[in-house]
Amino acid sequence: MGILPGVPGSIMMLADALAVGLLIGVERGWTSRAEGPGTRVAGFRTFGVLGLIGGVAGMLAQLPAAMALVAATAFLLVGYVRQSARADGLSATNALVGVLTVMLGLLATTGHATEALAAAAIVALLLSMRQKLHGWLRGMSETEIRSAARFGLIALVLLPLAPDVPMGPLDAWNPHQLWLVVVLVSGLSFAGYVAARRIGQARGVLVTALCGAIVSSTAVTVAFARRLAAGEAPAGPLIGGIALASLMMFVRVLLLTGILAPYALPSLAQVILPALATAAILTVVMLRRTGAGQATGAVTLGNPLDLGAALGLAALVALISLATRWAFERFGEIGVGGVLALTGLADVDAAVMSLAGLSTGTLDPRTAGLVLAVPVLLNTLFKAGLALVLAPGKMGLRAATPLAASVAASAVALLLLW
Repeated sequence: MGILPGVPGSIMMLADALAVGLLIGVERGWTSRAEGPGTRVAGFRTFGVLGLIGGVAGMLAQLPAAMALVAATAFLLVGYVRQSARADGLSATNALVGVLTVMLGLLATTGHATEALAAAAIVALLLSMRQKLHGWLRGMSETEIRSAARFGLIALVLLPLAPDVPMGPLDAWNPHQLWLVVVLVSGLSFAGYVAARRIGQARGVLVTALCGAIVSSTAVTVAFARRLAAGEAPAGPLIGGIALASLMMFVRVLLLTGILAPYALPSLAQVILPALATAAILTVVMLRRTGAGQATGAVTLGNPLDLGAALGLAALVALISLATRWAFERFGEIGVGGVLALTGLADVDAAVMSLAGLSTGTLDPRTAGLVLAVPVLLNTLFKAGLALVLAPGKMGLRAATPLAASVAASAVALLLLW
């Protein structure tokens, strides 16, 4: 669909090609606005013309079209040579973007106008983020670069290669689905890892707990409880941070369930929302009393994109999926609940993934959500126990209270719904 519906076809296609060039040219012209006369190779108008050249080429016969494309490319090459002769002009971006603009103009008049306009918008966005992207690169560590490369391997190479068919004992394993959940969880964990490293310590307990809980709410609980016991930081922010990490875990579970097992989300939400609301209220009360901007020190999170950890997670989910299928055939819904409950003590994400791996119709939607709520609440209770053990006495009790209160609120809802 073109940008001028109702206009005769050829004119509309050329308008699309012109729009492609002008969209990119706005950014290119603005970026080079400070350059002196005679030093700019291409700006707003030139990029508009480049888009039109590509558009016209797309409407010509093959030989004239090829000649037009070669001429435009030669013009850009000459411009690049001229610009690179300057001490500060060694950049191929403008020339490459010019060639891409011509090709997108060609695409716009060969039946792919929507794709051409979308690509032009993305190119303009990327070009406008030059300083921010360079800043991110300068701030990245070698560990983060390796992790990003591994995530590309996990998401872009291994996922498409994984067969999308049930296999193995009891048809419990679908390699594509298993790897898809690894991609989702690993991506979310990596985002939290980077955010915690960038801004966690500088912004205090609030951001530290939020970012850390994206990777592991248990890690935040352990780290903050140990600091409570050692008296390394004010108690109030640490206690509030433990409650906030648990709240973030509830949000994470609801998000993953909505993506991987949406049929179970309504009944799960009925159980989890009371816990989430209780944790939110108690967290706000604690942070208002004590303030959230005090530094708490770093939370050791490790590298969530270690390939060995990703493979271990896939193996764990495969094992739990098999155990869940066997438990359902042997003991019915009670067996599934028992397996997921034990799983949730160690890893709530694995419990969500295992439920998502069950065949459609194995559990009805209402029962599926209620069964999944059990490991979530047990995991929260487990973290309350960690707080009591690692920070014995009054401080540990204060840290465990919001978690226990959250479990109590949802346990009531679970009993009413079961």
